[in-house]
Amino acid sequence: MDEGKKRCFVVMGFGTKTDYVNGRKLDLNKSYRLLIKPVVEQKGIECVRADEIPHSGSIDVQMYRELLKADLVIADLSTANPNALYELGIRHALRPYTTIVISEDKLVYPFDLNHILITKYQHLGDAIDYEEVGRFRQALGNLIDEVIDKNESDSPVYTYLNSLIPPKTQQEIKESIETSPESSQNEDTGKALSLIIQEAESAVEIKDFDSARDLFQSAVLLSKINQEQSDTYLIHRLAFCTYKAAKPDLISSLYKSLDLLISINLAHTNDPETVSTAGAVEKKLYECGEGDQHLENSILYYQRSFYLLNNRYNGINLAITFVYRSNSNIVSNEKERIADLVFAQRTWKRVIFLCERDWPMILIKEKTDASFDSTTEESQEMEEYYARQKFWITVNRAEAYFGLGNFELYGKYLEEAKKIPHPKWMWESFTDQIGRLEAELRKSGHLMDPIWTPPA
Repeated sequence: MDEGKKRCFVVMGFGTKTDYVNGRKLDLNKSYRLLIKPVVEQKGIECVRADEIPHSGSIDVQMYRELLKADLVIADLSTANPNALYELGIRHALRPYTTIVISEDKLVYPFDLNHILITKYQHLGDAIDYEEVGRFRQALGNLIDEVIDKNESDSPVYTYLNSLIPPKTQQEIKESIETSPESSQNEDTGKALSLIIQEAESAVEIKDFDSARDLFQSAVLLSKINQEQSDTYLIHRLAFCTYKAAKPDLISSLYKSLDLLISINLAHTNDPETVSTAGAVEKKLYECGEGDQHLENSILYYQRSFYLLNNRYNGINLAITFVYRSNSNIVSNEKERIADLVFAQRTWKRVIFLCERDWPMILIKEKTDASFDSTTEESQEMEEYYARQKFWITVNRAEAYFGLGNFELYGKYLEEAKKIPHPKWMWESFTDQIGRLEAELRKSGHLMDPIWTPPA
């Protein structure tokens, strides 16, 4: 920490989080990296988020210290994160000014916040509109200039209780924090949570799932210090890497992954990321021969996540699980088999609709973002993001037409997908599912209307 610099503490979640009111997934790391941190640092102010602080002592002590001492606090309330709301309340109680509140514009506030000025930005789920990046950076920069050296209350506590005097014991609090046993250790001996997560994600990129699993396990343990519940984003990533690592074997790793998801209230949660991950794990367990109950569970999880998000990924996987069930011992007669195939056909048609809806939106966004004055790293990130989005839209459309028996359009989109830059694993994942789908439809496709005829 540079003692000569002003310091900004950013209150917000990290990783990909779900807004439970509307089911939208938001990548909060991109919000922080693109919208907040560069603006603060351009003002010559040190910027830090909780996961960037080395955790060698109590995380609560460090958090309270930042809320008390930071020259500026920016609180992002997106996804109505209860921790962020709680920490904002503490800041408003401790300091009468230099607090900025922001959120993405579709946030439905859990209670009346009309007395707080909230600066809003537009978020595109797992991406951010780069035109919006430029607009919001300027707005946030202007706001920082207005509040950083201005002793004007932005805390409703000090605004409505206008005779309230800020605590006279701040120096005593400061001294007690700095001399507490938890903070007496050398902070540099710990490693910031953000660095561990970054190393884990880098390991995922190169398919080193063993290392990624171990790193996410460390991140989970670190995040649980003084917290009763684990961070759901970290559990999602740990569950994913656990079954991908397949150690000591695939089946046992799948069960371990499922246990992790159960630990974050899988039975009752409305977090689509949790239930869709569970759907994938249960589907894989069924494919590994672990029994029909896993297929039933997979269908239920994919249905929950598909109806919550109405997206292509859950739709394409829900459709194949319906086909699986049509050939399983779960159904007892031909009418039930036909019913599952009808459900699959309807789901594929919905997937095609979603592909046709998403494709022009992606092209427009890609064209807009291409004009954004970005760094080489940001430009490469944009290119990879849009290439992957276009690839998945194309192969989702191809798979849906394959399931419907329209092999002409299947072939068309198959060839288009080959031309889009993509990692090898994405193609392998797609072709593996097509192979499984074909094997199942060869058994029951004659019950479909029109009859599904195997490709020549």
